[in-house]
Amino acid sequence: MGTLLSFRIFTLLFCTAAIVASGQVAVDNAPSASDQAPSIGTVIKQKLTDSLEVLALHYPKSVKRYYEHRRFEPAWIKPQGVTGQAWDAMLLFDCVLQYGLLHADYHPQELLYEQMDKFAKARPSGSNLEKAHFDIMLTDALLAFMNHLHYGKLNPRYPADAIDKGYMGGFDAGTALVMALQQDDFMRAVTGVQPSSAAYTHLQEYMKLVTSQYAGDCYEVPEGDIRKIALNMERLRWVERSDDTYIHINIPSGTLVFHRPDSSYLFRVVFGKPETPTAMIQSHIRYFYTAPEWKVPHQLFIKHLLPIALEDSNFLSENRFVIYDRKGNYVRPNEHNLRQINRNPESYYARQSTGTDNSLGHIVFRFANPLGVYLQDTPDQQVFHQERKAVSNGNMLVERADRLASLLLETEGKKRNVQRLQRSLSGYTPMTFTLRKSVPISITYLTCEIKDGLLVFYDDVYGLDPVLELAYFR
Repeated sequence: MGTLLSFRIFTLLFCTAAIVASGQVAVDNAPSASDQAPSIGTVIKQKLTDSLEVLALHYPKSVKRYYEHRRFEPAWIKPQGVTGQAWDAMLLFDCVLQYGLLHADYHPQELLYEQMDKFAKARPSGSNLEKAHFDIMLTDALLAFMNHLHYGKLNPRYPADAIDKGYMGGFDAGTALVMALQQDDFMRAVTGVQPSSAAYTHLQEYMKLVTSQYAGDCYEVPEGDIRKIALNMERLRWVERSDDTYIHINIPSGTLVFHRPDSSYLFRVVFGKPETPTAMIQSHIRYFYTAPEWKVPHQLFIKHLLPIALEDSNFLSENRFVIYDRKGNYVRPNEHNLRQINRNPESYYARQSTGTDNSLGHIVFRFANPLGVYLQDTPDQQVFHQERKAVSNGNMLVERADRLASLLLETEGKKRNVQRLQRSLSGYTPMTFTLRKSVPISITYLTCEIKDGLLVFYDDVYGLDPVLELAYFR
């Protein structure tokens, strides 16, 4: 009896062990859950192909192009961990205020350090779905950051939708990101897409001080000042500039600076009244002419010139104004004709011939723009010394226009043309000067800038800051 019981116990234990062993072998040979799950790259491709619209990306087309170039391989989160550039990118997003940008624009609710830590452990955790989503969001945030640094967030010429469609303005964030990943200093390569102008660089350096070095110090900068700096950094990102020689006009400061590689020259300007504002323009000065004849704006002719002439018929001839009908025929300005003109002023126009008191002065600088704005001389040089600078009907008046014209010609190294210019000015002789290489001109609206290391503010003459601030900071 005892022997039979012992045998049965032995048999039971043996079978149990065999079952366990058999089950263990079956488990070991079965495919693991990780083997069955699609790779991170496969999930990225699926998301960008089937679910692109639901991802709420800033630059969806750019992100898809970027991953297509990589054959949908992950850029930041690898099966074995997290790349060093991914950590650098997260640090950049922590410091976006130094560039006048907002952390809220770069997926802060989805790009979390807790997730990065999870992906970066010795035994990484987290599903491939999570890793793929994080990788896509980080790419979109970086492309947005680089586009904002280069173009600005609200560039009127290059809106986000247009940028997302492809290569614009000589810059592509996807290509720049690929190149940045190949550099030893990834962060410097990413931020190197900013404008290189001195005006922008000085504001950015000042912003870095007030948002990091001065933060928590006894030296506090008002929030309004920081916002003002950010707005004007944004405006400077809208300016396309690649030449060392260029003209920069700033409306609020009432200044024109002619920059050359070795020096800069400052001129005062006056600009349009709030009811006839001067537009922000980027163009090139291709030519200028001397001893101009002025075609009187029609409303000025009707409302001002004609009433004065009706009271004093000699006024027109004394000031060298000539009236023509719409066919170009000269009309003698006698009392009878002036009354007839007054009954139907739409059929006539006036011009003022060249001379010392011509409203256009001695020189007009022309540059292509849809509004027909130009830069001109004026016989009234005292206008540049008055406090109020917004006095014109939209065009820009520049102090010492003859000096600016001479500098433009000197830059091309043609002394003969400078001599021709001087003869033309002294003799009131009409002459056109075409530049061999056109000079870039930017008309900006900067309400603050750095001068001699100090932050200087200007009047917001057109009231544009509150509108931009509302859109920029939402």
